[in-house]
Amino acid sequence: MKRLRLYMIIFCVLVSLPLAFVAWRTYGALNRETQGQVRFFAERLLDEIEAELADLVRREENRAVDEYRHTLVQESGTTPSPLARLPVESFILGYFQNDPDGSFQTPLVNEAQEVSAGLTERVDQLRAINTIFNQRKFVAQLPSPAPLKVQQPAAMAKKEQSSFADRFLRSSERKKAKSVLGQEQARVEEITAGQAMNLAQKEPGLSAPPGKDGASADMEKDEAAPSSYGMPAFPAVQSTPTVRQQTMAEKAPDESDSSRFQVEVAPLQAVAIDDGRVFIFRRIGIGGQIYRQGFVLELVPFIDHLLAVHYDPQPIARYTALTLNATGLNASRNRTGADIGIAAGDWIAGRTFPAPFGFLTAEMRVVSLPPSPARQTLTLVLVILGAVMVAGLVTIYHSARTVLDLSERRSQFVSAVTHELKTPLTNIRMYIEMLDQGIAATPEREQEYLGILASESARLSGLINNVLELSRLEKQTRRFDLKEGDLADVLADVQSVMAESLTREGFDLKIHAGRLPMFAYDREVLVQVLINLMENSIKFGRHLPVKRIVIAADAVDGWVRLSVSDTGPGIPKRSLKQVFDDFYRVDNDLTRTTGGTGLGLALVKKFLVAMGGRVQAENNDGPGCTITISLPANRQP
Repeated sequence: MKRLRLYMIIFCVLVSLPLAFVAWRTYGALNRETQGQVRFFAERLLDEIEAELADLVRREENRAVDEYRHTLVQESGTTPSPLARLPVESFILGYFQNDPDGSFQTPLVNEAQEVSAGLTERVDQLRAINTIFNQRKFVAQLPSPAPLKVQQPAAMAKKEQSSFADRFLRSSERKKAKSVLGQEQARVEEITAGQAMNLAQKEPGLSAPPGKDGASADMEKDEAAPSSYGMPAFPAVQSTPTVRQQTMAEKAPDESDSSRFQVEVAPLQAVAIDDGRVFIFRRIGIGGQIYRQGFVLELVPFIDHLLAVHYDPQPIARYTALTLNATGLNASRNRTGADIGIAAGDWIAGRTFPAPFGFLTAEMRVVSLPPSPARQTLTLVLVILGAVMVAGLVTIYHSARTVLDLSERRSQFVSAVTHELKTPLTNIRMYIEMLDQGIAATPEREQEYLGILASESARLSGLINNVLELSRLEKQTRRFDLKEGDLADVLADVQSVMAESLTREGFDLKIHAGRLPMFAYDREVLVQVLINLMENSIKFGRHLPVKRIVIAADAVDGWVRLSVSDTGPGIPKRSLKQVFDDFYRVDNDLTRTTGGTGLGLALVKKFLVAMGGRVQAENNDGPGCTITISLPANRQP
């Protein structure tokens, strides 16, 4: 058994190691695939945010150059500007135009300078922002920062080569990152004379004299004055080579419509006003003058809007954390309630959005990977496989142990049978020789010798019959003669057969039988079963002071029960179930000094099982044990 256990341990190790390696690699591949999927859809989410920014840019770029006045003068009359009412978006404070001389006008104030009570505070804020803008509009614009990159370990970079996206698209064929949302260069736009008048017309009282909060037009060269802001200006689109400006005095000679003019419209750019506001504007060049038109963006509400619309409702929000940050300002938002840094290994997506939103960056990392159906299936398969392996090994071990135990018991049985056969044969031979030599001088002595010969012959015959019965029962060739009765004949036969042995050994036999139903049983088999049980009680209890055997018969719940109780040494608790196994003998001093083959109780069990019954052994509260056999009371012949 020790060698068998060693072989099984070696087998487990040899099977478990490659299985564990395969499971580890498979789990790793599933984790990388899940990370690739999360990264792929994280990029798609950032694309959606960028698409909204692009829509906002296109909307503002497509506005007419004269919409930044309250009232538009047209050929058909006057009409309110589309911007004359409060913006629908909560993150836009308002629209205004910065004139060449630094003066201010907003579509929220009409030509009569009437401001409704609800708009006074907002107009004052826009006027103050215009004053700050006049101080900063000549600050040199810095290049947009490079797209957000995170240094990743070499191992992680290697994993990226087999990422989710790389399995379907080559890197060279992926969408190139945009550098600008909307137009990339200044464009020339044709406007009517009325639009030109609306653009250039000043509203009384809203202008500021040059040198106060404004600046004269001759200052507007390249906007390259030193910065007085104390912090980097927001990234903006670099000025492209200026498109030829055609003013009202420099119209193309081939134009037939003298009432049409051309203006240069530059791409949108952004300038920081304070930590929470950004002025996003475009430059309008006409007649040698530059106007700046745009809107004031409230950063915190704007970032909250992007998160609420594009991130919070998505399932990916359960597995990741997204931070939107305005670079250089104190406007930052995330969905974890704490500052989130990008750590190598958990970073999945990052982006600096194109101009004019180059100040806005997004950082996303994994909080916990979503459960993969394939991972759950793999875990289930591994658990089942492990359980099957363990169950198989346990079964093999117990089977091998059972076979070895049976083999050992068979070996002991052969030895015991040899001894049991040799003893009666020796006695028979000895008494025959004594009779032959005339040692028995009297007829009484001859009768005694003949009785011993008959007893030893019966003992020898009984042993041989037990072996033959066991063989027939194992081959299922034993036939049973079932006849109806109430066990009275069985109890009478047992008492008659065992009377001499009980008297010789000094045992007292008590039989208690109640009113029993008629049922089918094999009389000879039951007699043999009870004799086997009583012989065991006599054999192991002959040296004890109290020698008593009690046979009880009763009917309980459709079963007829026969119990044989003695006052012997009992059965060790660990062997109560094993005593009915083939060739099993309790290993103690008593069994080693007492003859036996281990067939008696094994035959009892096999007989009862063949007749649809059952048997069990239990120790008494006092000395001895009780063997109880049960037979079905409704059995028919």
